[in-house]
Amino acid sequence: MNKVITDGLQLMPPPFEEGLDQWSSGDGTPGSDTYDGAVNAAFVAADADFGGCLELQKVEATQKLRYMGNTPILPGCYLQVKARIKAISGALPTVRIAGWAGDGGNSHVSGVVEVGSSTTLSSYGQVVEVTAIVGTGSRSGVDMPWGLQAEYGHLGLDLIGPNGGIVRIDDIEIIDITSAFLRDMISLVDVTDFGAVGDGSQDNTDAFEAADAAADGRRILVPAGDFRIASTVSLNSEVVFEGTLSMPTAAILLLRRNFDFPSYAAAFGDEELGFKKAFQALLNNVDHESLDLRGRMVSITEPIDMQAAVPNRNSFATRRVIRNGQLSAVGGSAWDTDVVHSQATYSSGDARTLTNVANVANIPVGALVEGSGVGREVYVREKNTGAGELTLSKPLYDAVGTQNFTFRDFKYMLDFSGFSQLSKFGMTEVEVQCNSHCSAIRLAPAGTVFSLDHCFISRPKDRGISSIGNGCQGILVDHCQFLSSEEAVDVPSRSSVALNVNANDAKLRNNRATKFRHFALLAGGNNTVTGNHFFQGDEVSNGVRTAGLVLTENYNASTVSDNYIDNCFVEWTNEHDPTPDNTGGFSFSALSITDNVFLSGDVAPWFSYIVVKPYGADHYLNGITVSGNKFRSINGSIDRAERVDTSFADLDFSRTRMVFFEGNTYHNIDHGAASPLRVEHVQGSAASTWTVDTDLQLPFEGRARNVDAVTALGPIRTGGGSSRYAMPYVQVEQGGNRDQIRLNWEEAVRGEVQVIVRVDR
Repeated sequence: MNKVITDGLQLMPPPFEEGLDQWSSGDGTPGSDTYDGAVNAAFVAADADFGGCLELQKVEATQKLRYMGNTPILPGCYLQVKARIKAISGALPTVRIAGWAGDGGNSHVSGVVEVGSSTTLSSYGQVVEVTAIVGTGSRSGVDMPWGLQAEYGHLGLDLIGPNGGIVRIDDIEIIDITSAFLRDMISLVDVTDFGAVGDGSQDNTDAFEAADAAADGRRILVPAGDFRIASTVSLNSEVVFEGTLSMPTAAILLLRRNFDFPSYAAAFGDEELGFKKAFQALLNNVDHESLDLRGRMVSITEPIDMQAAVPNRNSFATRRVIRNGQLSAVGGSAWDTDVVHSQATYSSGDARTLTNVANVANIPVGALVEGSGVGREVYVREKNTGAGELTLSKPLYDAVGTQNFTFRDFKYMLDFSGFSQLSKFGMTEVEVQCNSHCSAIRLAPAGTVFSLDHCFISRPKDRGISSIGNGCQGILVDHCQFLSSEEAVDVPSRSSVALNVNANDAKLRNNRATKFRHFALLAGGNNTVTGNHFFQGDEVSNGVRTAGLVLTENYNASTVSDNYIDNCFVEWTNEHDPTPDNTGGFSFSALSITDNVFLSGDVAPWFSYIVVKPYGADHYLNGITVSGNKFRSINGSIDRAERVDTSFADLDFSRTRMVFFEGNTYHNIDHGAASPLRVEHVQGSAASTWTVDTDLQLPFEGRARNVDAVTALGPIRTGGGSSRYAMPYVQVEQGGNRDQIRLNWEEAVRGEVQVIVRVDR
């Protein structure tokens, strides 16, 4: 770049032969004394070395020579001032290039360097050349950095040292030497040209903003150094980082043209800090809806408090996405689980609160709660240290009174629990690689529609996704893989959970999960679980299995369809009910399990694929559809596909309503269930009362509560062989288990009938 050529900039002062009235013996400002007519200055027309030149006698302590014209000082433009001088007689002075810096208001710019290096003349007649470079930026090789405030200068030289000597000075030259500072790529604007200093302490905010304003489509270069920026800065041009930035946590860096993780990692020279600052910008940037990791792996050494990275945002509800990369945990003590034991009191009247909590200050929000009568995946949602109270994510089913609880604070790579509310946030095509060091994601206590799409949650130590409140409302988890760190561990010893949900409307679709203790625990209703493959087996012969899908809302209103449920089962409980005995309401109702593949191998014969586990008495089935499923056991048969876990209580089968088991297939299942159930009964000897057995084929070994039809398959005959055409009447719920029916005829008859029996009414 040369402004003389490109912009026609006039830099060269006039030669001395045009008159000494343009040369000042002061600062060069208007009104200052000139050398025109001065007794100590004269023009020499024919010097042997210089041709025309100025002969000057030094009579002042600092004899100044300044061109009175305004030489422009432009950002990014560097000027070299050159003077050739020789001593003629008298004392030998010292010479240096010098100038006077002026701003846009024609005032002096104070505090800047206005002199170059000094050279002492050592002999008479010897031509000495002195030079200095002046410009806005404090760069290596710049003698007089004047910053952005200076807009012009009066340039020339100084004679210092002893007085009385006479010197001759050739015409002073000023040239554009910017090209000496430019790199090969001239489309860069260097922040140091605008006064930035990479010393780690000077605030460079203004310099960066000035460089951005001047870039005009060019890229901004941040050269080597540590550039301190004390406040938020927004850059509209693409930025290339060779050096790094340091900023306060609250200050935001907005890279509008290259908003991606690699740029932030380069900006801060640290992947982890770069990720935090990029996330901070994502929540403070209206120009971008997503943060692209650009396929990069980000090494994470400690839990990231996502809210602490954005201290100006306590809640957020505008769609934002992190996409396309990998977050990988690096081992260390920062991931160690904190465990606190504390005594507390629980009352079902205040079902989500623990009171009189000892040591409450040391119990972290987001910790898992364990204790007698505590259901699975109950977390600390809030705490009131002053009142000694904890708010829980879910009620406890049997913990009334005072007891000792254990609180486990798992460490999560991405911890959103510091937000009071976070909605419409998502991650797509991101792998959270926990490496068995940590858990993956902890959600905010409130919010809606958190989404994961085409993501991997790989080898979490304890949890994949944890909801500690209602930040899971409407959660969307689609096309993701959850890969357990416990694959080599036998089923009973596993403790990890892929995800849990407390609120309603979860959508789990087309995911794959391997060998967790549980794939998903859904503690809300209105869920859709479809197209997933989750498997949890081991190599133990005749082994036990854990639930893959746990549903803890008894009025469930959920659909479980088209899944591959492999060596695990669907468990339906009410373990988050503070009064688990049924005293009203719909009880276990509104669940559809359709068109799934259920497979198991080498399991204990009492294993079942669908398990209802009431935590209190007097519950009953009140609306469940199980249809189109394929149940198969390999390497041994099992008793039945469905059962009731009576660890706490049995179901009341006298109240069963709207239970539909139909269109399912059973292979290596001893007792395949159906309702309506078609039973063929052959009565070989004439009797007026026929007892028809359902052979344990009614769902959940329930009662024979209704008969839809009785159809004679052939003639009904008396003992003597005469045909009879009368219909029997039916008695239901017969036998010790009430799973038989009786057909009562008006006389003793024999024959074959088909009976359609129902477990419900």
